[in-house]
Amino acid sequence: MSRAPSRYTSHVILFSHTACNAHRAPLGHPECPERLDSIVKAIGIARAGWKWTEPRPATREELLPIHTAGHVERVSAAQEYAPTQLDPDTYLSDGSVRAALLAAGAARDAARSAMAGKPAAAIVRPPGHHATRDRAMGFCLFNNVALAAKQAKRVLIVDWDVHHGNGTQDIFYEDPDVLYFSTHRWPFYPGTGSRAETGSGRGLGFTINRPFPWNTGAATFKAEFAAVIDGPCRKFDPELVLISAGFDAWKNDPIGGLNLEVADFAELTEIVKGLKRPIASVLEGGYDLEALPKCVMAHLEALASGEPRKAAIP
Repeated sequence: MSRAPSRYTSHVILFSHTACNAHRAPLGHPECPERLDSIVKAIGIARAGWKWTEPRPATREELLPIHTAGHVERVSAAQEYAPTQLDPDTYLSDGSVRAALLAAGAARDAARSAMAGKPAAAIVRPPGHHATRDRAMGFCLFNNVALAAKQAKRVLIVDWDVHHGNGTQDIFYEDPDVLYFSTHRWPFYPGTGSRAETGSGRGLGFTINRPFPWNTGAATFKAEFAAVIDGPCRKFDPELVLISAGFDAWKNDPIGGLNLEVADFAELTEIVKGLKRPIASVLEGGYDLEALPKCVMAHLEALASGEPRKAAIP
């Protein structure tokens, strides 16, 4: 039986916390506090009427269904040695654990808001989609979108970050109640995400990867994206849609390599809205400080625009 379409409001509930910027890497690291600052400034200028809400930090008990106890304890214990390095790309400063718990909590709260009929976005850092069950990596400590997925029974995760969300795939690879759909550059970091990776056990067929070679154009990307959303994702009939919203597929992102324009992120959002299901968005990558807020605003404006409208796919 098809579920009733969600009710869209004219605004987005934004979950964030200033303490997310207490997570700091060495000077020059692309995952920097200025990322969040640029987005907050853009939203404040463009849409002052949108509602900002502080999240409740995720608890250890909430993290254990998605991460091993060992992982949660290792990240927490590393705080004693801060500043420290968890892998070649992933750092931990004095405020990192609190920031990560708030980021995961914001994703959880955004999902609950969407289920209540209010589209929402977690504007947070550190990002999360590379964090596996038992490993912090790729700038990520805890998997924010995975915690969000635990707020509903049947969930579609759409990940359009330029990097494959190996951590999210790892957590739900055998789960038939979570459909994970990722578009990403490949071969590229972290080395996962081939079309042959489709899930295992009861989750076989519930992972969909669409890898694109370097310099793929927007028309090809959007056509493939739309085909999967309107095909297997619609057939899956989720009760909640989560977007791992990375913006490093923008054409000139310093660690990207695909060719999306700012307006393309609005079109991708419209395509997802065509499913007519509750939507929550969780910030992942995007490292050009001038383009990032523009891409985020295009996405959020589309998310807030009411009933879905047909996107212009070439």
